[in-house]
Amino acid sequence: MKPRLTRFAALASLAALLLPSLAAQAEEVNFITDFGFNGRHAYFYVALEKGYYKAEGLDVKILRGQGSADAIKKVAAGTAEIGFADAGSLVLARANDAIPVKLVSIVYASPPHAIFALADSGIKTAKDLEGRTIADSAFSAMPVIFNAYAQASGVDRTKVKWISAESSSLPSLLSTGRVDAIGQFTVGEPLLAAAAAPKGLVRLAYKDPGLDYYGNGIVAAEQTIRNKPDMLKGFVRATLKGMRDAFADPTEAGTILNRFHKQISPEVAKGETELVRELAVVPGQQLGLIDPARIKSTIDIMSRSYPLKEKVEAQDMYVPGFVN
Repeated sequence: MKPRLTRFAALASLAALLLPSLAAQAEEVNFITDFGFNGRHAYFYVALEKGYYKAEGLDVKILRGQGSADAIKKVAAGTAEIGFADAGSLVLARANDAIPVKLVSIVYASPPHAIFALADSGIKTAKDLEGRTIADSAFSAMPVIFNAYAQASGVDRTKVKWISAESSSLPSLLSTGRVDAIGQFTVGEPLLAAAAAPKGLVRLAYKDPGLDYYGNGIVAAEQTIRNKPDMLKGFVRATLKGMRDAFADPTEAGTILNRFHKQISPEVAKGETELVRELAVVPGQQLGLIDPARIKSTIDIMSRSYPLKEKVEAQDMYVPGFVN
């Protein structure tokens, strides 16, 4: 007959059983997208599905954003610990509203901003936008940076009308001709092409006239950067791992995203992931790493396109050391 456990031994055994489960509890992290849930976000879901966030001790919940400016404000307010936002919008947030949010990693190393029109709209060049109406979401960076694009393209921006619309309605507004064009990241072209079919599309990318600046990256509040650097490093590390997997197999990435968001077809998500790869992968540069010179270029572009109340320096925009 086995000896009976003493009360002390029983408690010790119970503690031994409980400690691993307590240690395994993941830290809850709210992450907010730039806007909506789209195929371009597939790599975040690859990291989620494959347990990369979990392996870093993180329980990540992905929230729907309403534009980069909205994501930055939500991160500053603590509604989300981490966000995905446009670097140009962050320049404005820092300069005009003193919002204490910074980049910790870059994703769109090349400009993603563009204007799309139907092929039969008569819009072929940037100059053709004069006298036209363009729709975009209320907090989008596209109308803001349009000023720099207009200058570089020789367009009179006062002759172009921008209206606000729900991001989810933009493909329909374009395909039905209710607006002349819409603002959209280049990575959104597969979704727009599917909505516009059988009509073709015209893409006017902001980088076409030579604009060179950063697009979206991963942002966090200064307080979070100070107080939770390990959490942020883990999130960035897991995201970049998901990104590499998605770029290596866009078909798998599209399938994974479709499991979470049935309204997004695997084919569209695949196409958007391929376009994200074109923006994110720069030969000779480490994926996700922020280049101070490109940050300065982004600030210069924004200062030319929109009034800045306060001067913004590169060190105001990002914190190094979160990509490894």
